[in-house]
Amino acid sequence: MIKEACIENFTQALAAQQAGADRVELCENLAVGGTTPSYGTIKACMEKLEIPPFVMIRPRGGDFTYSAEELEIMQEDIDRCKELRVPAVVFGLLTADGEIDVANTRMLVERARPMQVTFHKAFDELANPLAGIDTLVELGVDRLLTSGTKATAKEGTKILNQLIERANGKLTIVAAGKVTRDNLADLSQAIQTTEFHGKAIV
Repeated sequence: MIKEACIENFTQALAAQQAGADRVELCENLAVGGTTPSYGTIKACMEKLEIPPFVMIRPRGGDFTYSAEELEIMQEDIDRCKELRVPAVVFGLLTADGEIDVANTRMLVERARPMQVTFHKAFDELANPLAGIDTLVELGVDRLLTSGTKATAKEGTKILNQLIERANGKLTIVAAGKVTRDNLADLSQAIQTTEFHGKAIV
């Protein structure tokens, strides 16, 4: 099982590693759902951690529909991560009508290579999540961070398992949404994935 700890600075990343996390999702501003961390923070994590940091690429809180200028910022942040040999970046883009922004997601996925890509919980706003899985597979996304469109992984268990079945191993579902060290064992029995994500997972 992979335990991904969601953290917002280097000190928390180090603590998560020491507590047994297998990797960290590195963000800032978790109060707004996470934004891109500073270059210095990313560099310190790459140099000093023994576990991999997956880096959030998100220029602001709020919705997931980005302007041309914001997309330029995201591309620049992806380039900096690539220079630092970050193993994976995390982003999610939607259109104004609440669908996956296929053109810009494809552009950022291609920009990110050879890094892996996780599409984050923007996915949970989709009206048709099963069709969304097909889109992400076609776009070459490696992982999807989701709570099955519900507030918590526990509530989303049924949909999470449907998404996992639909993905059929073509992308990895990372189950999120109030996953903690206390409920992880139960959730891992109920949800048919091996990757879990939470702020208090370790």
